[in-house]
Amino acid sequence: MISIISVNLYAWLNACCITLFGKSFDILSAPISTTLTSASATIAPAVDKLAEIPLALTPEFVTRFEPTSFMFWLEMFGIFACSVSGTILAKFKKFDVFGCILVAMIAAISGPTARDIILDRYPLFWMVNMNYLLIITITSVGFQMFCNPKARHVDGLLKLFDGLALAIFTLIGIQVAQEMGANIPVCILLGVLNILFGTVIRDMLCNEIPLVLQREIYVTAAIIGGIVYFIMEGMVITSWVTESTTMLTIFVIRMLAVRYDWHFPDIGLIKKHNL
Repeated sequence: MISIISVNLYAWLNACCITLFGKSFDILSAPISTTLTSASATIAPAVDKLAEIPLALTPEFVTRFEPTSFMFWLEMFGIFACSVSGTILAKFKKFDVFGCILVAMIAAISGPTARDIILDRYPLFWMVNMNYLLIITITSVGFQMFCNPKARHVDGLLKLFDGLALAIFTLIGIQVAQEMGANIPVCILLGVLNILFGTVIRDMLCNEIPLVLQREIYVTAAIIGGIVYFIMEGMVITSWVTESTTMLTIFVIRMLAVRYDWHFPDIGLIKKHNL
């Protein structure tokens, strides 16, 4: 049953890619392609011709996901998940239509934007491809129309999409930083920043204490996922297996923390006495 669904899903994605982009969907291709801007073609540094990975961290390189790659569609789903979580929280706080859209946009693109600025990676992805802002707007408006913020399942839905966004954006942040030549600790740090920055600003706009400032198992899940990614990569395991395992690890840890109410213990050495 699963194999039949997988084959049909692949066939549908392949047909969409051929119609929209003129070439087939390649799930086994390299997740990120590196292209050179025309203005700096004469002064670009050396490039590994086989892997097409820049050998120096320079602004002359513009890194984007290929529209026919698996990572492109995964990134779009991550944008969708962040938009949903931002819209649900803003709707619960009784924001108006444009307020919900603004919160959704901030939740979805703030982290990747901060990542790109740190890596000196221009132009910014959402300025090059308007599909990002279009997906965010459509998602936000749709959930505002059909989502009841007072329903009992809304809190669980928010945490579910928050966990999905955490898993996807951590992986994307790690791979982008890796393609730009960053070392392993920096890659993991930027993977965390890729989702963390937008989440913090979203919660602050909605007058909530950011999750990262509480004792939630949130950043820890992303860090563990990043460690798993580089361990599996060092073992030369197939890329899609490594990527899937990384996202699954982050998502499962986060959902288990939510389900069983896991928190970090208080490390204070002085006992608190009730007054």
